[in-house]
Amino acid sequence: MTISTTIIKNSYSGNASQTVFPYTFKISVNADIQVILRSATGTETVKSISSDYSVSGAGNASGGNVTMGVAPASGETLVIRRATVQTQNIDLVENDPFSAETVEGGFDKSVSLVQEIQEEADRSLKLSRTNTMTSTEFTVDAVSRAGKVLGFDNAGELAVTNEIGINKGNWSASTTYANRDIVKDTSTNNIFMANTVHTSSGSQPLTTNTDSAKWDLLVDAASATTAATTATTQAGIATTKAGEAAASASSVSTSASNAATSATNASNSATTSTNQATAAASSATAAAGSASAAATTFDLFDDAYLGAKSSNPSVDNDGNALADGALYFDTTNDVMKVYNLASTTWLQLTPTVTNQNKINTVAGISANVTTVAGLSSAIGTVNSNSTNINLVATNNTNVTNVGTNIAAITTAATNLADINAFANIYLGPSGTAPTADPDGSALDLGDLYFDTASNTMKVYSSGGWIAAGSAVNGTANRFEYTATAGQTTFTGADTNSATMAYDAGFIDCYLNGVKLANADFTATNGTSVVLGTGAAVNDILMVVAFGTFSLSNFSITAANDVPAALGSAGQALVVNAGANALEFSNASSAEIYGFNKYYNPSTLVKTVTVVSVGGSNKYFIDGVQQDTLDLYEGNTYIFNHPSAHPFRFSTDSGNSSAYTTGVTVNSTTQVTIVVASNAPTLYYYCSSHSNMGGQANTPTPANNAARYITTNQGADNIDAASYAGFDDVLFSASGFVFSISNGNLIATI
Repeated sequence: MTISTTIIKNSYSGNASQTVFPYTFKISVNADIQVILRSATGTETVKSISSDYSVSGAGNASGGNVTMGVAPASGETLVIRRATVQTQNIDLVENDPFSAETVEGGFDKSVSLVQEIQEEADRSLKLSRTNTMTSTEFTVDAVSRAGKVLGFDNAGELAVTNEIGINKGNWSASTTYANRDIVKDTSTNNIFMANTVHTSSGSQPLTTNTDSAKWDLLVDAASATTAATTATTQAGIATTKAGEAAASASSVSTSASNAATSATNASNSATTSTNQATAAASSATAAAGSASAAATTFDLFDDAYLGAKSSNPSVDNDGNALADGALYFDTTNDVMKVYNLASTTWLQLTPTVTNQNKINTVAGISANVTTVAGLSSAIGTVNSNSTNINLVATNNTNVTNVGTNIAAITTAATNLADINAFANIYLGPSGTAPTADPDGSALDLGDLYFDTASNTMKVYSSGGWIAAGSAVNGTANRFEYTATAGQTTFTGADTNSATMAYDAGFIDCYLNGVKLANADFTATNGTSVVLGTGAAVNDILMVVAFGTFSLSNFSITAANDVPAALGSAGQALVVNAGANALEFSNASSAEIYGFNKYYNPSTLVKTVTVVSVGGSNKYFIDGVQQDTLDLYEGNTYIFNHPSAHPFRFSTDSGNSSAYTTGVTVNSTTQVTIVVASNAPTLYYYCSSHSNMGGQANTPTPANNAARYITTNQGADNIDAASYAGFDDVLFSASGFVFSISNGNLIATI
């Protein structure tokens, strides 16, 4: 009968009820079936015929059934596979009839075995048919390959000792580096990994070295340091400008005093005209309110500035609750406003344009008012103007307000010039950078305006307009864009609806995960990125914008629980004896650690049995007939043997010279040997019977442990001879404890 199918395995999912499972391939005998039950967690159990299942249909070309004693549960998988017994039972007798069935049965069994081997080969890892490798075997033992990874060496051959990455320390010229070697560029503190085998040349930094393409950047420490330095500088500038703005706010109060003086003069000469008195009262009241608001709120100018808005905002630009002292420019009334957290209201900082004009009018007629005061003879004429005087009385409330706020009006009048100058300090919102102050004068250092194109506050420096703060809220913002065919300019809302904003010079761009060089794109306006070469359709451009900030200058003596004054040179901060504060104390002394590698011997137990082989008794060591043993120097080996066959050692294969060094006969069934240094090649034998033993080599073992000696924080000395005998030396702080685990040196403090 032929075998017309290559199927040798069937698989079924359990349902806790089905017990009969068909198999669809031919078997010769029931024992050719193997049944495996796989649990939901992946555990595989080979079931036993008769006790776990029964088989029917042996010899049928179409197969048969496997009947389970217990139905496989839900989540379990039942696998039925052919596992032909690997024996050959056909014995052809010469000149006997040639049975076609017998021969065909032998061929069927051979094909079955080939199919089963092919099924196992299909489940194995293997080279492609056109690929080559010198050897797919490895000989590294379990101890040597522990903690390693299975990979490929520089020639593409199988290797089991390669590390994921090997730290080679600081980069140096004329050094051969292999793939995945890791080095530090000491000129920039950047960390690189080699991607090509090469011998180094040139000099640092590696980013401009002739072999730069042979290194991949792992840690960009240089960029991080530059960004931190720039952030510190920019935050310092922002702090300075905030102080200047606060000083300008104080000027508002002074200007209000000037207006008060002028209003007082107007009151004294109210008889000049009812209209002038009414105007003075209104101007004074407005000036007093503005001065009071400015005096109480402008010291908070260095808090959040919310930009230009047409109405009072209810939350800040991030959607959070308003902070006390938050600022914004009211475009409806053309005034700056500040938020008062206590009353939860926005307060006006500067006079409106109308009120400012009224204040200017009072200041402009101050000479006339003074002249009126000297016209005492004309005052008598006022009596004839009773109608006008009565009109003043009708407006008595306004005149009273002037008197009530006389101090504030006086302050405003005194500082009138500064009030007028404030408009030349904060220039308001603009889509383009101003080139002159509102009065036409040249720009001054420290002038401010809000750039509505980039939504940032800017300050005028010796180098022109610069950002007063970072366009990035936090340390970094990320923007992701999906390109159209040939797209070069990326701006506005990204894939996640975030609108691009960045500080020029603090931006990285990645195209499909690859970082672009600065020459590959232009990013200078804070709102868009322009690629030098158009992107392909569906390319992903990732933009990382870094925030700029500065760190406060902090004195250690200003911290809590530390001494008010610095300690002596070389001292360090340590916890005091009461464990409730810090104090200055001498730092830990330098420590010398000297290391020596050595072999730490082990005790191993061997089981010796005796089996008759071909009519002669032979020793079996741990199940291996007359095994050639490796007895490492320094180790202790315990051999448990039958009492009828005493186990002994000799120095010759004829067993004529007994070896007893380190050998102890513990009992009639046990002998121990401690392998001496430089022990000869040994032979083990039965002292009662011949030809039962074998050879025992005595190799010198490799070091598997290390010990170290320290200077005990300077209390002990290490003599020159001991120092010269160290396998390695470490100079470090004191307090370390060393150990070895799986061949690795472990340092614990």
